[in-house]
Parts: sequence; C-alpha cells; structure tokens
Amino acid sequence: MRPLLSLTLCLSLFANPAFSAKDGSIPMKYEGGSLPLKQHDGLKVLLSPDTIKITQGKQSFAVPSQKVTEVSYGNDVHRRVGAAIGVAAVTLGIGAMLLLVKTKKHYVGIVWDGAEMAGTPPKGGAVFKVGKGEYRGFLSGLEGVTGRKAVNADSVGSGGTSK
Repeated sequence: MRPLLSLTLCLSLFANPAFSAKDGSIPMKYEGGSLPLKQHDGLKVLLSPDTIKITQGKQSFAVPSQKVTEVSYGNDVHRRVGAAIGVAAVTLGIGAMLLLVKTKKHYVGIVWDGAEMAGTPPKGGAVFKVGKGEYRGFLSGLEGVTGRKAVNADSVGSGGTSK
C-alpha cells in the first residue's frame, strides 16, 4: 500500500502548475545542512518513491527515501519594518499600513541516517527554503515518499503539529 500512496502523492504533487520544471523537480533554496552546497543558492529537489534527489548546479546528491528519519517544517515571519520606514518617508499613510504586512518564509528540513549512495553523507540533514506555492505540496510529497509525519518545528514543546 505504501508504494501506491507514494506514487499517488508524487503524481498529485507534480500535477500542480506551481512546479514548472520540466523534470518534475521543485525549485527552492538551500539554507544549510551537511551537504557541501552553497547556502541561499537555488537548487532543485526531485522526489521519487526511492530517493530524494537534491541538485545545485552540477552537484547532485541522492538520499534514499527509506533512510529519512525526520521531516520537519517551520515558518519565519517578519514584519516589513524597513520597507515601511522607507515608504513612510515619502508618503505618510502608506508607510504606516505596511507595518501591518507580514512576510512568511517556509522552511522544510530532513534528517537521514544510513545513506550509502556515492557522494551523499551517510548521516546528515538539510534545510530548504520553499516557496509559498510549493510548500504544502512538497511537504506532502516528503511525507508520502518517506513514510514519516512532518513535525512542526515552530511548536516543538508546545504539543502542536498543524501545518
């Protein structure tokens, strides 16, 4: 049943028009982890029932899906104070309204243990900054291919795991 669920989730994930890459990979940014990749540079992640393929430029790493031990997600919310101050200097009313606007950044992390693929560290993890349009689909796809329920890193300790 798990392979059928994984296949269904992957197919529904790639049917989403937000994923515009021809190979079905999801564009995002590498925020950090144990892979020797450039931080904040764009990368593509391709989910398959067997592997999670992470590619940045000519570098490519494959993490076996069954070796993933943890999937987590979280948000980083910033108020646009700097923009509000800049706009307030020019137009008084609009600058004050910008203080009410929030920007939300979505992060997804994976941890693996026992990866035995060439070039991929046997133990490690990675954190990705995922776009608003791809966030939920990517998280669902990861849950499907790994069989792991994603944990909300923002509410660890408070008992919540809602997306």
